[in-house]
Amino acid sequence: MGEIFDLSTAGKRVRLFGILEAISWALLLTGSVLKRLPDPITWPVMVFGLLHGFVFIMFALNLLLAFREYGWPAKTLLIGLASAIVPFSSYWFERWAARTGQLGELGPAPAPAPAGS
Repeated sequence: MGEIFDLSTAGKRVRLFGILEAISWALLLTGSVLKRLPDPITWPVMVFGLLHGFVFIMFALNLLLAFREYGWPAKTLLIGLASAIVPFSSYWFERWAARTGQLGELGPAPAPAPAGS
């Protein structure tokens, strides 16, 4: 569990803020539902909206840093930025980018070379 808070590389920061961005979407949507109850509760929208805005900006900034560090094609950057707008898709972007090796050390480990005899 401790490795998720390791922010030593751009890939690790994209992973963390991608997950936090999806969580902040859930909180913001929950606040929106509470605001529309017959007896509305409005404070969650303000608090979770502020939180979501901060995490959104941090995710977008770290996408730009990863774009520079890993030499992503523009298409990957645009998909990442679009994933910050669609609820919960930042998590799926992070999973896809790691699986395809675009997040550096978070990508799949290279297959070991076969032992020669």
